[in-house]
Amino acid sequence: MVKGVRSAMRLWGALIVLVLAAMAASAPTLTFKFKTIDVQAEPATDIFAVNNAGVMVGSYQDNSGVFHGFTRKSGKVTTIDHPGGLLTVCYDINSQLAIVGVYENSSAVFQGFLYQGNVFTDIPGPQGSISSRAYGINNQGDVVGQYRDSSGNQHGFLWNGTTYTTLDVPGAVASIAKGINKKGTIAMEWWASDNLIQSSLYNGKKYVTINVPGATQTSVWHINTQGDVVYWWIDSVGTYHGALRHFGKYYKFDDPKGIDTFGAGINDHRVIVGSYQNNPSNSDGFKATY
Repeated sequence: MVKGVRSAMRLWGALIVLVLAAMAASAPTLTFKFKTIDVQAEPATDIFAVNNAGVMVGSYQDNSGVFHGFTRKSGKVTTIDHPGGLLTVCYDINSQLAIVGVYENSSAVFQGFLYQGNVFTDIPGPQGSISSRAYGINNQGDVVGQYRDSSGNQHGFLWNGTTYTTLDVPGAVASIAKGINKKGTIAMEWWASDNLIQSSLYNGKKYVTINVPGATQTSVWHINTQGDVVYWWIDSVGTYHGALRHFGKYYKFDDPKGIDTFGAGINDHRVIVGSYQNNPSNSDGFKATY
């Protein structure tokens, strides 16, 4: 009797393994559909973020080599230049159309900013900072970014509108907070002692490394409400590619028109934005659905 039960259990276990293997083999892979998003006829366009309404932000380089920030809404491009800036780059936008980014001031110092309702507000970083960049903003208005201290060391930060919190990945020689979702989860880029770029997620209590498998370097950018993140990463021969971490699984992608692909922004409606290089001196933006 016992022997019969054991045999039945072994058979049942084998059937389960076969079913699970078949399910894994038939699991669909993500398909990325690309569309080029260019700004006029400028030599370089980079798109860094897209909100849930499909409004994009980024930067373009004019024929004089100057970078300008922009928004793109329903196909219409609006230039955003800080009035005191030598250059402007827009890195993120939330559902309230609040934009964060960086400008270079007249002293050639990079300064983070918040732009909303046609008003610029500086985000200089904690007291003692010598430069800053604002990379991400969520729908609550929490801003994340990077600042340099008086010794030139690089740290991530979280700013809630009144207070700065410094964010340093344990063991890192430099840290940058790149994106934040409405749950407060922060995407962090950091450098280890070998100066190679790595990536982590921070939930307010612990940091979890999320490097793209097979990459020599991984640069995470933005994160959506579901916790999906988008990256660019470098392979063993130095080529840049995009990647998506979707429900804990990694999916690599390349714009078919590019020689290098840089993933950057993501919203809650399965839309990714970024840029690709089609020659060493030119870049175009892209929108991809998955």
